[in-house]
Amino acid sequence: MFTLSTNHLQRIFNKLDKNGDGRVSTNELMWLLQRIGMHPCREDELELLLGKTTLDFIDFMFFYDSIIDTDDIKRDSLIDNDLHKAFEVFDSNGDGLISSEEVQNALSRLGLWDEHYSSEDCKSIINLYDTNSDGFLDFEEFKNMMMFAES
Repeated sequence: MFTLSTNHLQRIFNKLDKNGDGRVSTNELMWLLQRIGMHPCREDELELLLGKTTLDFIDFMFFYDSIIDTDDIKRDSLIDNDLHKAFEVFDSNGDGLISSEEVQNALSRLGLWDEHYSSEDCKSIINLYDTNSDGFLDFEEFKNMMMFAES
Protein backbone atom coordinates (compact mmCIF):
# COMPACT_ATOMS: atom_id res chain seq x y z
CA MET A 1 0.00 0.00 0.00
CA PHE A 2 1.23 3.49 -0.85
CA THR A 3 1.95 5.64 2.20
CA LEU A 4 2.85 9.29 2.34
CA SER A 5 6.03 10.68 3.83
CA THR A 6 5.95 12.97 6.84
CA ASN A 7 6.74 15.92 4.55
CA HIS A 8 3.75 15.13 2.33
CA LEU A 9 1.50 14.74 5.36
CA GLN A 10 2.75 18.06 6.73
CA ARG A 11 1.87 19.78 3.45
CA ILE A 12 -1.62 18.24 3.46
CA PHE A 13 -2.07 19.22 7.10
CA ASN A 14 -0.99 22.81 6.36
CA LYS A 15 -3.44 23.03 3.44
CA LEU A 16 -6.26 21.77 5.65
CA ASP A 17 -5.37 24.16 8.47
CA LYS A 18 -7.17 27.13 6.90
CA ASN A 19 -6.77 29.54 9.83
CA GLY A 20 -3.13 28.59 10.52
CA ASP A 21 -3.66 27.72 14.19
CA GLY A 22 -1.76 24.42 13.89
CA ARG A 23 -4.94 22.36 14.25
CA VAL A 24 -7.32 20.66 11.80
CA SER A 25 -11.03 20.53 12.67
CA THR A 26 -13.31 17.54 12.20
CA ASN A 27 -15.08 19.59 9.52
CA GLU A 28 -11.80 19.90 7.61
CA LEU A 29 -11.10 16.17 8.09
CA MET A 30 -14.56 15.33 6.75
CA TRP A 31 -13.82 17.46 3.68
CA LEU A 32 -10.55 15.56 3.12
CA LEU A 33 -12.15 12.14 3.62
CA GLN A 34 -14.90 12.97 1.14
CA ARG A 35 -12.36 14.25 -1.40
CA ILE A 36 -10.46 10.94 -1.28
CA GLY A 37 -13.66 8.94 -1.61
CA MET A 38 -14.12 7.86 1.99
CA HIS A 39 -17.44 8.54 3.66
CA PRO A 40 -16.91 6.89 7.03
CA CYS A 41 -19.49 8.70 9.13
CA ARG A 42 -21.08 12.02 10.03
CA GLU A 43 -18.97 14.82 11.48
CA ASP A 44 -20.37 14.37 15.00
CA GLU A 45 -19.56 10.64 14.81
CA LEU A 46 -16.02 11.44 13.69
CA GLU A 47 -15.68 13.79 16.65
CA LEU A 48 -16.81 11.02 19.01
CA LEU A 49 -14.41 8.58 17.37
CA LEU A 50 -11.47 10.98 17.69
CA GLY A 51 -12.45 12.16 21.16
CA LYS A 52 -11.75 15.77 20.20
CA THR A 53 -12.88 18.46 17.80
CA THR A 54 -9.45 19.28 16.37
CA LEU A 55 -6.17 17.48 15.69
CA ASP A 56 -2.65 18.79 15.87
CA PHE A 57 -0.09 17.44 13.38
CA ILE A 58 0.92 14.45 15.55
CA ASP A 59 -2.74 13.44 15.99
CA PHE A 60 -3.26 13.92 12.25
CA MET A 61 -0.39 11.49 11.50
CA PHE A 62 -1.92 8.90 13.86
CA PHE A 63 -5.29 9.42 12.17
CA TYR A 64 -3.70 8.91 8.75
CA ASP A 65 -1.95 5.73 9.94
CA SER A 66 -5.26 4.34 11.25
CA ILE A 67 -6.92 4.96 7.88
CA ILE A 68 -4.10 3.20 6.05
CA ASP A 69 -4.27 0.21 8.44
CA THR A 70 -8.05 -0.02 7.96
CA ASP A 71 -7.66 0.04 4.19
CA ASP A 72 -5.08 -2.76 4.39
CA ILE A 73 -7.47 -4.86 6.47
CA LYS A 74 -10.34 -4.23 4.04
CA ARG A 75 -8.12 -5.06 1.07
CA ASP A 76 -6.91 -8.28 2.71
CA SER A 77 -10.50 -9.26 3.52
CA LEU A 78 -11.59 -8.69 -0.09
CA ILE A 79 -8.64 -10.73 -1.38
CA ASP A 80 -9.49 -13.59 1.00
CA ASN A 81 -13.13 -13.49 -0.10
CA ASP A 82 -12.13 -13.64 -3.78
CA LEU A 83 -9.71 -16.48 -3.10
CA HIS A 84 -12.45 -18.47 -1.32
CA LYS A 85 -14.67 -18.08 -4.39
CA ALA A 86 -11.83 -19.19 -6.67
CA PHE A 87 -11.11 -22.14 -4.36
CA GLU A 88 -14.73 -23.25 -4.68
CA VAL A 89 -14.39 -23.26 -8.48
CA PHE A 90 -11.54 -25.75 -8.20
CA ASP A 91 -12.93 -27.79 -5.27
CA SER A 92 -15.78 -29.28 -7.29
CA ASN A 93 -16.72 -31.96 -4.74
CA GLY A 94 -16.72 -29.47 -1.85
CA ASP A 95 -14.50 -31.51 0.45
CA GLY A 96 -12.18 -28.59 1.20
CA LEU A 97 -9.31 -30.09 -0.77
CA ILE A 98 -8.26 -29.72 -4.40
CA SER A 99 -6.97 -32.81 -6.19
CA SER A 100 -4.97 -32.88 -9.41
CA GLU A 101 -8.11 -34.14 -11.21
CA GLU A 102 -10.06 -31.12 -9.90
CA VAL A 103 -7.31 -28.79 -11.15
CA GLN A 104 -7.56 -30.36 -14.61
CA ASN A 105 -11.39 -30.22 -14.61
CA ALA A 106 -11.46 -26.58 -13.48
CA LEU A 107 -8.88 -25.53 -16.06
CA SER A 108 -10.91 -27.35 -18.74
CA ARG A 109 -14.17 -25.64 -17.65
CA LEU A 110 -12.39 -22.28 -17.72
CA GLY A 111 -11.02 -22.99 -21.20
CA LEU A 112 -7.44 -22.96 -19.94
CA TRP A 113 -6.60 -26.62 -20.47
CA ASP A 114 -4.39 -27.32 -23.44
CA GLU A 115 -4.27 -30.84 -24.88
CA HIS A 116 -0.47 -30.67 -24.64
CA TYR A 117 -0.79 -30.81 -20.86
CA SER A 118 -1.01 -34.09 -19.01
CA SER A 119 -2.41 -35.18 -15.67
CA GLU A 120 1.21 -35.24 -14.50
CA ASP A 121 1.34 -31.47 -15.02
CA CYS A 122 -1.56 -31.09 -12.58
CA LYS A 123 0.15 -33.35 -10.07
CA SER A 124 3.29 -31.20 -10.40
CA ILE A 125 1.25 -28.08 -9.65
CA ILE A 126 -0.24 -29.75 -6.58
CA ASN A 127 3.13 -31.03 -5.37
CA LEU A 128 4.76 -27.63 -5.76
CA TYR A 129 2.39 -25.99 -3.23
CA ASP A 130 1.35 -29.02 -1.14
CA THR A 131 3.22 -28.14 2.04
CA ASN A 132 1.78 -30.98 4.14
CA SER A 133 2.45 -33.58 1.38
CA ASP A 134 -1.06 -35.09 1.42
CA GLY A 135 -1.42 -34.89 -2.38
CA PHE A 136 -4.06 -32.13 -2.23
CA LEU A 137 -4.25 -28.38 -1.83
CA ASP A 138 -6.19 -27.07 1.15
CA PHE A 139 -7.31 -23.44 1.18
CA GLU A 140 -4.10 -22.05 2.71
CA GLU A 141 -1.94 -23.91 0.19
CA PHE A 142 -4.20 -22.72 -2.63
CA LYS A 143 -3.98 -19.17 -1.29
CA ASN A 144 -0.18 -19.36 -1.21
CA MET A 145 -0.18 -20.64 -4.79
CA MET A 146 -2.46 -17.84 -5.99
CA MET A 147 -0.54 -15.13 -4.11
CA PHE A 148 2.74 -16.43 -5.52
CA ALA A 149 1.27 -16.47 -9.03
CA GLU A 150 0.25 -12.79 -8.63
CA SER A 151 3.76 -11.54 -7.93
